[in-house]
Amino acid sequence: MRDERIPTPLAMLLGISAVFVILLALYLGRSLFAPVFFAIFIVAIVWPLQDAMEKKLPRVLAMLVTVVVAGGVMVTLASLVLWSLNRAVLWAIANAAAFQAAYVQMDTWLQGHGLYLASEFVHNFDPRWLFAALQRLGAGLQYVASFVVIALVFVVLGLLEVEPTRRKLVRANKVELVAACRAAAAKFQRYMVIRAVMSLATGLGVWALTYAFGMDLAMEWGVTAFALNFIPFLGPLFATMLPTLFAIVQFDNFVIPIAIFIGLNVVQFLIGSYLEPRVAGDRLSISPFLVLFAVFMWSMLWGIAGAFIGVPILIAAMTFAEHHPTARNWAQLLSGDPARRARANE
Repeated sequence: MRDERIPTPLAMLLGISAVFVILLALYLGRSLFAPVFFAIFIVAIVWPLQDAMEKKLPRVLAMLVTVVVAGGVMVTLASLVLWSLNRAVLWAIANAAAFQAAYVQMDTWLQGHGLYLASEFVHNFDPRWLFAALQRLGAGLQYVASFVVIALVFVVLGLLEVEPTRRKLVRANKVELVAACRAAAAKFQRYMVIRAVMSLATGLGVWALTYAFGMDLAMEWGVTAFALNFIPFLGPLFATMLPTLFAIVQFDNFVIPIAIFIGLNVVQFLIGSYLEPRVAGDRLSISPFLVLFAVFMWSMLWGIAGAFIGVPILIAAMTFAEHHPTARNWAQLLSGDPARRARANE
């Protein structure tokens, strides 16, 4: 018989085209897909609470309690960020002249030491850029707040469908798929617990450091670092650079801002790059390149919500790949150190 298989180059082209079509659909349908994906993630996180509540309360009442708790946590987190950023914007507006004077002084110093490339960047600095960036971030977080409300509607529906869906999959002999869902949910829960603890440690570290140097808004910087640390890479970067820019304005010399910048990076490194991987272990081990790529790709598609949900989507994809015979080898290839993973599973 004639071999009717699609030639490999054509198959690769079709695969790449399919990926681009899917990404375009996710981007164009972000108002629907983003809340749905976020809701699935939340359902996986809060299901143990829902399950425990169902043993003591009627199912619908247990669901309401679970949704109220989940919504309360998310609203509190968003409110803290909005409060801290609003305080930072008010401080920046009150010190707008000091911002311009500080950066003119920096421009003069850089030119005097022959650092013309850096001087060109500082010379074109306009404090209004910073104010606009803070306001855009605040507007983005307000969008996230409305986004969360939509997602909670899907959470309600999802909590009602978890157990019926599990029974349907078992009857359809999709036991491996059920196991993959359980494994992904367990990893989500582990990821969020670790992320919350490490974010709290980061916030306390940033607050202690800025307070020790006598910075204004020390509490606000700690709250900002805590909340933004839930977004890998982008959050810590913002939480490090923003206090440094404000420190340049507050202090008359550049020694203290440089020390603050170094100290903030030390805090982020010790907690994010040293302590967190050891607490998390290798069960969540994923290539750092993939984590960074996921954060940037999903933030490009869905904004702040995508930056937050990008790593959980990657965790889910890797977990389902581990439970699929064909994709298992790829999952192992893209995960962390095999030796450490083996020790973690012993």
